[in-house]
Amino acid sequence: MTAAARPPRDGLSIGAVLAQLRPDFPDVTISKIRFLESEGLISPARTGSGYRQFTAVDVARLRFVLAAQRDHYLPLKVIREQLAAADTAAVEDSRRAAAARPLTAVPALPVPPDTFDEPVDDRRLSRDDVVAGAGIDTVLFAELEQYGLIRADPAGTYDAAAVVVATTARAMTEFGIEPRHLRAFRASADREVGLLAQIVAPLDRNPDPATRARAEEMRRELAALSVTLHTLLVKAGLRALAGG
Repeated sequence: MTAAARPPRDGLSIGAVLAQLRPDFPDVTISKIRFLESEGLISPARTGSGYRQFTAVDVARLRFVLAAQRDHYLPLKVIREQLAAADTAAVEDSRRAAAARPLTAVPALPVPPDTFDEPVDDRRLSRDDVVAGAGIDTVLFAELEQYGLIRADPAGTYDAAAVVVATTARAMTEFGIEPRHLRAFRASADREVGLLAQIVAPLDRNPDPATRARAEEMRRELAALSVTLHTLLVKAGLRALAGG
């Protein structure tokens, strides 16, 4: 089965998008859609196997691009600038709307983010489990996965922390922050993990049970200290921006 024909787990396949566009744009092809993606005009999510998953927003952007080329003969550079301006305006509108809403609209997190003494939840969850547990839609789930906020294991399942991450991301969208804006958090966390892992790794390799137990204790302590330091730095930075 080809990539165009294979149905994705969620969203629209490239073949389904082509079928939607063809009535209005008879000349559009799969190669054209892929080209527009390579030019950065659309950014469809991907399944674990690499198949594209298009949302209604992706289709709307494609319609805008194709119509601008056909009806106004606009070059891609100009179209890209118009889309970027529209994206910026949408973010600003979301921020203004969020500022006007009461803070009670933000959902509460299921567990405090700095709790490290709780028993580890070893459950493996399906995509549907995470979506239902976090109260998000499948489009947001796909974006969180696309930008590395949640990651499946080789079996295609997720740990219980994925629900907390998705719930937190959903709360941040109430302030106009999109999943693509959260890539910096993922990159920062990965750097911190790499640094702390260098400290604990020698103890993990020691066959002595007491030493390995000490490694686990150090892991919890370092994680708590890392989160505390991160929180303090963010708070201090925000206070400085506010002139406090």
